[in-house]
Amino acid sequence: MASFNKLKNVLMLAFDWILYGAGVADTCQVTVRQPRFQEADYSMQTVFLTCAFSASGCSSSLPQFLWFRFLTNKHEDLCTPACRDNQKYKVHLSGNNVSLQINNLTVDDNAVYICGIAFSDSNTTRSKQTGDGTILIKKGAAKQHSNGKLVFILMIITSSLLFLYSTAVFTFFVVYKLKPKLLTKSQNEDQRENCKITSGRKIFQAIAQELQKQRYTEHCQQPDDMEDDTVYQNR
Repeated sequence: MASFNKLKNVLMLAFDWILYGAGVADTCQVTVRQPRFQEADYSMQTVFLTCAFSASGCSSSLPQFLWFRFLTNKHEDLCTPACRDNQKYKVHLSGNNVSLQINNLTVDDNAVYICGIAFSDSNTTRSKQTGDGTILIKKGAAKQHSNGKLVFILMIITSSLLFLYSTAVFTFFVVYKLKPKLLTKSQNEDQRENCKITSGRKIFQAIAQELQKQRYTEHCQQPDDMEDDTVYQNR
């Protein structure tokens, strides 16, 4: 704030130098009012900064309208009173309101813009005044980047949901088409498995019957052998 007040004093001296020796209307007093803050959307290419003034005890002639831009520790002369860049800056007057038009607006135009009013036919200090300045901010880059990032995330989410939906539909379609074949294959496998089990049982039964037959044969032959041994011994 101290540097800003110092700048205002420098501007007042500049007014005195520019308008030195002009006029004798010593009772001329000027008041300048500016909005403290103005925000421009990122999509805006042109902005108008307003400045209202009132004058008492001054001549009926039009004053000079001056615009300055205050950056960090320095200021730039935009229109004093002619604009240094007629494509970029234009000054408009309507009654006791004077506005600065800024074209091709970018984030580099963010600054404090100071409006100055000076009656050239008066040499009093109060006949040359500046406003407190309007802070201009174009909220473009960060918000635009954030919006772009949000759109990108939404696109990824939408693509993922579409992929999952397509996968689910495809899986359902494949299962629906292959279900009869899978059931037939499963039934055939079950039949083959039952056949294997039945064949195994038959083989096992055959083996068991054969073993029983052999045991029965051996059991039937044992008395004859014993009788032969007895007869042989008696002889």
